[in-house]
Amino acid sequence: MKRKSGELLFLALGGVGEIGMNLYLYGLAGRWLMVDLGVTFGDDSTPMIDVMMADPTFIRDRRDELAGLVLTHAHEDHLGAVPYLWPELRCPVYATAFAAAVLRRKLADVGLEKEVPLTEVRPGERFRVGPFDLELIPVTHSIPEPNALVLRTPLGTILHTGDWKLDPEPLIGAPVDEARFRRLGEEGVLAMVCDSTNVLRPGESGSEAEVRRSLTELIGRYRGRVAVACFATNVARVESVAKAALANGRQFALVGRSLLRIVEAAKETGYLADLPPAVGPDQVGSLPDDKVLLLCTGCQGEPRAALARIAAGDHPDLALGEGDVAIFSSRIIPGNERAIGRVQNALVRRGVEVVTEKDHFVHVSGHPARDEVSRLYELVRPRISVPVHGEWRHLSEHARVAEECGVPQRLLVGNGEMIRFAPGPAKVVDHVSTGRLAVDGNRLLPLEGRVVRSRYRLMYGGIAVATVVVDADGRLAADPLVAAPGLLDGEGDAPRLAVVAEQVGAAVEGLPRSLRRDDDALREAARVALRRALLREAGKRTMVEVHLVRV
Repeated sequence: MKRKSGELLFLALGGVGEIGMNLYLYGLAGRWLMVDLGVTFGDDSTPMIDVMMADPTFIRDRRDELAGLVLTHAHEDHLGAVPYLWPELRCPVYATAFAAAVLRRKLADVGLEKEVPLTEVRPGERFRVGPFDLELIPVTHSIPEPNALVLRTPLGTILHTGDWKLDPEPLIGAPVDEARFRRLGEEGVLAMVCDSTNVLRPGESGSEAEVRRSLTELIGRYRGRVAVACFATNVARVESVAKAALANGRQFALVGRSLLRIVEAAKETGYLADLPPAVGPDQVGSLPDDKVLLLCTGCQGEPRAALARIAAGDHPDLALGEGDVAIFSSRIIPGNERAIGRVQNALVRRGVEVVTEKDHFVHVSGHPARDEVSRLYELVRPRISVPVHGEWRHLSEHARVAEECGVPQRLLVGNGEMIRFAPGPAKVVDHVSTGRLAVDGNRLLPLEGRVVRSRYRLMYGGIAVATVVVDADGRLAADPLVAAPGLLDGEGDAPRLAVVAEQVGAAVEGLPRSLRRDDDALREAARVALRRALLREAGKRTMVEVHLVRV
C-alpha cells in the first residue's frame, strides 16, 4: 500500500515479540531509514538451522527509497545480518568506530569489505541521513559504544533507545549522561521506542564493576584450571575476567575465534589498551594448573564453540578434568537451555565443577531492569511508548511501566504492523508481510518455505522412495523397489518393505491400460499406494517419492 509522504511512520520487520533479528524502519517524506539489521540463532525448535534473520522483502522492494542503515551497536542481533542482506539493499551504512571494526571483519569474510559504503560516526555526533536529522546518544550496555538514536523530524522527535542500561560503573565507556536525556525530554519527544528485554526484573540491572570484584574473589578460591565462558562481544567482561586472572597470579588464554576477533577489534579502536598479551592455547600445557585461566566462547552451549569442544574432549590443545572449574559468566538466552545443559553435563562427567549465575554473582545483564526503564521515562517524558526488543510478556509489562510513568499512549504492536506517529493520533495504519530467512550453506531460505518444511517432515516422519520400472505399455518390467531410511530398516523390516513394494506394484498393474501410458497418472497411483501401505505397516505418515522409469 502506498503511504502518504507527509506521514512519520514506524515499522518493525524483526525484533518485536521476540529477542533478536532486530530490523526497524522509520518512514518520512517518501524515504525510509533502517535502524539495525541483526540475526538470531537456531535452537532445538529449529533443527539444522544455525542463523536466522528477518525477511527484508518489504524494504528490499523499496530499496530506492532506503536512505541508509544506522547501527546502534555491534551485537550480532543488531548487525549480524548485514553481510547476508546488504547485497539486496545496497544502502549506505553508518556506525561508530567499534561497530565498524567488527562489521568490516564480517564483510571481509564474504568479500564485501570494499563494496559497502560504511561511514563512521562518533558517539554524540549529529548527522543527517535522507530527511532525518539524527543524533547518537551514548548509553551503557554489554559492549563498547552502544548508542540511543534520536530522530528529529518536522513532525516530531523519536527516541530509539537501542540496547541500554544505567550502569554507574561501566568500566568501558562513561556512565549514561542522564542530563542529556533530560534536555531531550525538555525539547519534547513524540515517541520512545524502547528496549524491553529485562523489564520483568525489579530494581536495577547491576554494575559491571561489581561483577569484576566478584569474579576476582571467586577465581581466587580455586587451585585447578579455571575456564570462564562469556559473550565474546562483552568487552568489559573480557577485561574483567582477564584482570581477575592477573589479580590471582594466573595468565589468561583467549580460546575461540570470535573472542580473538572481538579483542582485535577492541584494541584497534582504543579499548583494552592496558591488557597484557594472552597466552596461546598451545602454550597452556606448559603452565601449572593454578597459573592458567581459559577465557572461552560457548556460554550458550554452541556445539562448535571452544567450551563445548573442551567438554566433549575433542579440543586439540586443551582439557579440563577433576579439580578444575568452569564458570558461565552469562545469562541463559531463552531457547538455549538444553544446549547449555548438554555442555554443563559433559563437563560434570569429567569431574569439572560448574558455576553459573545461580550459584554465584558472575553476571549482570546489559539491559535495563524495571526501575531503570521507569527512570528513563521520567527523564524523557514521551507522549507515546512503543515497547520493542522482547517477547510478548516483556512488551506487555513494559507498557504497564510506561502507563505508571504517565505516558499518555502505549502502542503494543508486532512485526509487520505499521504505526503512523504523525500527523493525527498515533495508530496502526497498515500491515505488511513478515517472515524469517534461514542461512543454509551459501544461500538464504524462507524458514516457512518448502525446503525447510520438507526437512522438518524428513526429521519427524522420514522418507520413502519407490522405484517403479515399466515398459512402454505401462506393464511392470521388474518388481518395485522401496527404500524408507529412518522409517523402516532395510534388514529387520525386510518383510514389511516387501509388502509395501507388492502393494505399489498391485496399484500400477490395476490401472486401466490407457492410464498406464500416462506417466503422471501412473506415478500418482504408485505414490498413493506407497503412502497408504506405509501407514499400515509403520503407522506413520511420511514423505513419499516415486521414481518412474520406462524401458
